[in-house]
Amino acid sequence: MPITRHHSGAWYYQFDRVINGRRTRANRLLPEGTTRAQALDFDRRETARLFQLATGGDKPEPLIADAVLEYLQHHAPNLKNRDDIEAALEILEPFYNGRKMSELAEVAAEYMKVTTVKPATTKNRLAYLRAACRWAWKKKGMGEHDPAERMILPTVKNARHFYLTREQALRVFRRMGLSWSRDAARVAFYTGWRISMVLSAVPMETHSGLFLYIPDSKNDDPQMVPVHQKIEHIVRRHWPPQVTKWTVSKEVKAALRAEGLGHARLHDLRHSAASEMINNDVDLYTVGKVLGHKSAVSTARYAHLAAGKLAAAVAQIGARNSHPDQKKRAA
Repeated sequence: MPITRHHSGAWYYQFDRVINGRRTRANRLLPEGTTRAQALDFDRRETARLFQLATGGDKPEPLIADAVLEYLQHHAPNLKNRDDIEAALEILEPFYNGRKMSELAEVAAEYMKVTTVKPATTKNRLAYLRAACRWAWKKKGMGEHDPAERMILPTVKNARHFYLTREQALRVFRRMGLSWSRDAARVAFYTGWRISMVLSAVPMETHSGLFLYIPDSKNDDPQMVPVHQKIEHIVRRHWPPQVTKWTVSKEVKAALRAEGLGHARLHDLRHSAASEMINNDVDLYTVGKVLGHKSAVSTARYAHLAAGKLAAAVAQIGARNSHPDQKKRAA
């Protein structure tokens, strides 16, 4: 039996056979948490695949389960949310077990039909499965095409419409006292950047002034934003701040509660920056550029703010003394 227990406690697959006069070997340490039944199932599938290759059969199409095992073993351990990933993929295992990578879209559709959890939870679980298959396709060469090209995730309406005013934000910052977290939060507010972007940004002096620069953002593109005069002294004197985003989030949340704004969160500073810009007549395209949106769809969540400005403008049509000549005559 090629499945044994490794000294680490995980299941270990070993294949060593002479087939048609040629020796075929393969070894694989299965991810922690793999059950005995899953290990035996992997043994059957992998042994059949190796025999097929050794006897000259066509290269079999990779299975989703194989992609998941590779992902859990070689990539997920490096991620902070690895426990969430493992839990989600375990829940989905009955749906993708034995299915080919090309059937990923069908697997997702079948799960969405029967699940009773909220759409946001469904979307997260399927997104983890999609990430595993795409990683295996890109990094391990499993499959000839993107397995997720036909995959459809549920639509989730999770746009927030809560924004701190500048006055509220300043009160929250004062509550935090002098700290690295306060500096990071202030920069987040005056740039509209995610806190992860803020903490990884580096100052850059240009002929146009001081900028914060990220060589590789969430959207895989470089990102720059001018440094507001209110935070210029922070960026020039002590940057980057020696703090983690988890600490910033915790301390901002405590200050928000102290100000009676417990329903708000750190990420709302990003929305607040967008609100400040739009309410001061900055167009949505420019707002999207500042925030680092790759698609106009992301910026569209702030369209209701722009619509409010448009309504105010339209209300001026026909208003008394709205025309310069009328004002002169009235004088």
